[in-house]
Amino acid sequence: MKTIILNQRKERDELMSRPYLIRKSIQDTDLLLSSHLIKLITGPRRVGKSTQALLMLRDKNFAYLNFDNYQLLETWDANLVMRMLDDVYPGYEYILLDEVQNLDAWDLWVSELYRMGKNLVITGSNARMLSSEMATVLTGKYLQVEMLPFGLEEFFDWNKLDLHILKPEHKTESLVLTDDYLRNGGYPEVVASRQLTRNYLDTLFDSIIWKDVAKRHNVRNVTDLNNLAMYLVSNFCNPVSANELTSELDFSSVNTTKKYMDYLHEPYLFYYLSRYNNKLKLMKKAPRKVYVVDNGFVASKAFSLSDNLGRLLENQVFIELIRRGYDVEKTMFYYHSRNDKEVDFVLREGPRILRLVQVCYDMSSPKTEKREMDSIVECAGELKCDNLVIVTYNDKRTIEKDGYRVDVVPITEF
Repeated sequence: MKTIILNQRKERDELMSRPYLIRKSIQDTDLLLSSHLIKLITGPRRVGKSTQALLMLRDKNFAYLNFDNYQLLETWDANLVMRMLDDVYPGYEYILLDEVQNLDAWDLWVSELYRMGKNLVITGSNARMLSSEMATVLTGKYLQVEMLPFGLEEFFDWNKLDLHILKPEHKTESLVLTDDYLRNGGYPEVVASRQLTRNYLDTLFDSIIWKDVAKRHNVRNVTDLNNLAMYLVSNFCNPVSANELTSELDFSSVNTTKKYMDYLHEPYLFYYLSRYNNKLKLMKKAPRKVYVVDNGFVASKAFSLSDNLGRLLENQVFIELIRRGYDVEKTMFYYHSRNDKEVDFVLREGPRILRLVQVCYDMSSPKTEKREMDSIVECAGELKCDNLVIVTYNDKRTIEKDGYRVDVVPITEF
């Protein structure tokens, strides 16, 4: 056990010696670390959770355990591990537990460490850590930091451009980067090596299906699970229902489809957005729109004969709203008016509608402008909201219609 922990210390020190882009975060790192509560960093695989944790603790004396390690899991002995941590990391202030969900009954052990007064930072690639496991055993004992692939602002930072101060001479480069991000996404491993994007994300997608879904849930019919994942990534931004998917994919039951859809959300691969309705029962019955965590997965996995730039932009806006803290269960929805006009995103705080966001890649055609304006204004009237925005690829103006003022903004400004 001591050899395993010593090897992991070498791994930790090597990782900390590399140069990294400091990620944007709405949390204050010093404030987080000063809290006795467990710091839980969650998000998809390979978005930099471990790196973020290491950077948070870089100047601290901390112990490190990586549970993406077969030897550690096979020889697990909690009491022996704690003795070896004292030996390898004398006087440590914090413990970093990386991908701890791989350990059986991890939540009970973490709860025990918390009661012992250990200051813990935990990473995990599974949303279920919050929804069930963390919620039951560790209620009120943790603070969550959710990480996603690079946002557009971080992608610009990586390429040494400030999204907020774009000079005229940078306009062409800015458009090239925006288009690159739209098509290839923001996974940290590929932002510097775009030629690897499709191969890397193709492999990562398959790995998530096999390791984080099929293996974790003992799924026997992996073919059906994979077919569902491929269907969802090819139909991103479209409304789907479990009944229709069951029929379309010839699954054995609607319950199986629902179960698989939940499984595919757990590792942050897909999100499902409900249609807004004041009546919860009707909202639950309506189809949900499916979004994928990163546009790069669309480029690497989706069956498509066209660029789908409009849907790629919509998916990008959705993930940006998730990054800002909007929740598909409580504060973000899509909406259909009584005349079947649609607005892409309804942002809510409590009972109040804060903002309506429509996405349209290119609004230069008068016909397109009329369609988008008619939709957002009609929905604004029904929802009684006057904070309206249409996000485009590269269009900026203000349009007034029927007493409403609509800000048209490029994605870089949004």
